[in-house]
Amino acid sequence: MRTRFNLSLAQVDVAWGQPDVNLSKAETWAAEARRRGSDLVVFPELWTTGYDLENAGRHASAPGHGAFERLAQIARRNSIYITGSVLKRQQGGIFNCAPLFSPGGEVLGDYDKVHLFGLMDEDKYLAAGHQTPLFDLPWGRCALGICYDLRFPELFRKYALDGADLLIVPAEWPQPRLEHWRTLLRARAIENECYVAACNRVGQGGEAQFFGHSAVIDPWGRCLVEAGESEILLTVSLDMGLVQDVRRRLPVFDDRRPDVYYPQT
Repeated sequence: MRTRFNLSLAQVDVAWGQPDVNLSKAETWAAEARRRGSDLVVFPELWTTGYDLENAGRHASAPGHGAFERLAQIARRNSIYITGSVLKRQQGGIFNCAPLFSPGGEVLGDYDKVHLFGLMDEDKYLAAGHQTPLFDLPWGRCALGICYDLRFPELFRKYALDGADLLIVPAEWPQPRLEHWRTLLRARAIENECYVAACNRVGQGGEAQFFGHSAVIDPWGRCLVEAGESEILLTVSLDMGLVQDVRRRLPVFDDRRPDVYYPQT
């Protein structure tokens, strides 16, 4: 297993309800990420359409079609892993879904957002996910959460207990809750002793303004890189060996008391 890999966060503005425009932009950003030597590029939440959920039925596509097909082509052309969330149509409804594409263009799996954000009407238009997949990649085990999921530490603790080294969070996190964003990213990294890589969008979407501040936090809670409030491609090199080093130095998982937290009833 490799101990180091390069990661890029594509902090972009999103053209509301215009997937072709957004996917064309992705071609450029993915190519630049690969030029920089990145193994993985992360896009924000619902970055192909924005929160144009009233038209979710028109925008959503089944795996292997629409945005999924275009993203597979972009991953393959640039020989890079790609993730970020899009609208997926599948039996059971329409989902806010983060697929993970391999450099060969295959879908390695996907994560459907578990916690729907009522303030953005997700619960009116979308179905909630029920699975918590992990992905074994050349540099370690990765897991995905989407935006509002960040407020639910149980999800990320489950990932950590299952062996995740890197937690990836595509988001559309709006004003004015910047300090919530920063604090929760650091908390999820510190309490789970792993990397957190979070990509937030910028610009105006409907009535909401998005502030960016995409960031990568290391297992000690140190911010390795943080964007401002404009479009930018952030690139950082991660030493994945640090995860196990921190867990050896401060073995908090060994001292958990699930018998107290979840007593049998």
